[in-house]
Amino acid sequence: MTATPTAPNPTVPTATALVLEIDYLLGVAFAASGPEAGQPDWPPQPPRVFSALVASWAARGRRPEETAALEWLEKQPTPRIVASGHIARSAPVRFVPPNDAESGRSGDKAVLPSLRSRQPRRFPATRPFDSKVSLHWSDTDPDDGTMAALEALAADTAYVGHSTSLTRCRFLREDGALPENARWPALTIYPGRLDELRRAYDAKQRPGPGNPFKPPAAPRGETVGVFADRWLLLEHVVSKTGGTEMPDLRAAALVAKKIHKTLLHGYGEIGRHGDAIPEMVSGHQPDGRPSRAPHIAIVPMSFTGFPHADGHALGFAVIPPRGSNLFDDPEFLKALRMVAPVDPDSERRLMRLDGFDLTFAPTFDPPENRRSLDPALYTAAATTFATVTPIVLDRHLKERGEARQREITDQIAAACRNAGLPEPVDVVPDKHSALEGAPSAYPSSNAPAWMRWKLPDALASRQLTHAVIRFPKPVRGPVLLGAGRFLGLGLCRPLDSREERS
Repeated sequence: MTATPTAPNPTVPTATALVLEIDYLLGVAFAASGPEAGQPDWPPQPPRVFSALVASWAARGRRPEETAALEWLEKQPTPRIVASGHIARSAPVRFVPPNDAESGRSGDKAVLPSLRSRQPRRFPATRPFDSKVSLHWSDTDPDDGTMAALEALAADTAYVGHSTSLTRCRFLREDGALPENARWPALTIYPGRLDELRRAYDAKQRPGPGNPFKPPAAPRGETVGVFADRWLLLEHVVSKTGGTEMPDLRAAALVAKKIHKTLLHGYGEIGRHGDAIPEMVSGHQPDGRPSRAPHIAIVPMSFTGFPHADGHALGFAVIPPRGSNLFDDPEFLKALRMVAPVDPDSERRLMRLDGFDLTFAPTFDPPENRRSLDPALYTAAATTFATVTPIVLDRHLKERGEARQREITDQIAAACRNAGLPEPVDVVPDKHSALEGAPSAYPSSNAPAWMRWKLPDALASRQLTHAVIRFPKPVRGPVLLGAGRFLGLGLCRPLDSREERS
């Protein structure tokens, strides 16, 4: 017997989202993150997209119904962005003539393009892995007249960013849940933005970039750690000039320390030394003592936790303290550019580590085809976490047997408290990781020396242990624990997150 399908319950509402879909037709987006910036702006922020719609509005004759639609749109909650990763193209300085030459004299040859004075310009561009980007306004459903006006504006929006960034845009309504890879933007639009753009245009001034956006606080009952969920990825590459394969994951702390020194050298290249370097970067107070405040951690990104994983490192990540906005700091970006110049062959910035003969390509977006480089594996909320790299215990162990296990458990619980996390309800220390591919915390007694974890001298005598940790309520990662957490040891990964199950 065939079951009769039941009709949907008309009393249960379906969430509707307003979506603006943008397709970059040439597969390249030309847009600078600032007037003098050499870095491309990706993904396109809502103020940039709104400005493109306003340009279409002006070109279409400033129709009243479209004015009302834009004023309605600027009052809606901040949209989230769905966009792929990307590869930034190099942006060398070009000397180009101004767009409009002015002269008070008739027959002045200086107005000819070939004779105009040249101005230095950059044209940052990026090549996204997926040419389509979308902005999602959740629980937003315009009336039919507003929707028609928005659709007309989108249909005439031929570019977003530089005029060479050709696009096809459309507004649509979508039902269902927000895509899992939706992210909050860094900038947002606001009521009055349309009038602000009009005034700037009439005054021949460059408008402001929009307002900074602070993402909403974590859901009630969820604990957030001290480290941010926006990471600077350092993807390992083998350049044409040479370079070696990544060392074993057990040497990650030594590589992380060298990366840290390289970043500090970048500050030196821009004239910042000693206490002129921010404490969150140097990890030291002005008097030279170790910082007591959160500072950057540098962690390995390894192929672990998947079927057939072998634990090899694919790169590293620089993780700033949560809320620090380090990656928006012009001085940090200048220091990074000093130690990661543009490689003319690959058109990527490359950082080379002397002594290790390693080359890294810095990026804020994980490559789409390398899942192990995605910070989302570590930043999801979960109640249970497992260590990828072993925890370095804060104190030397004194006990034996079962008492030793309790001592280890107590130290891990204390490390959780020191990191601002709740008291764990269960801690299971072990020599082996619960994640496939992660090397054991220590080798057997007859194993060769290379199978031991390589630690900086200050940590070399400390005990290492893997662990599974369960908290009484969800904790949003990243979770880094123990004495070596700023060098990538004690890096934990959620076990019961949506990302892990997928």
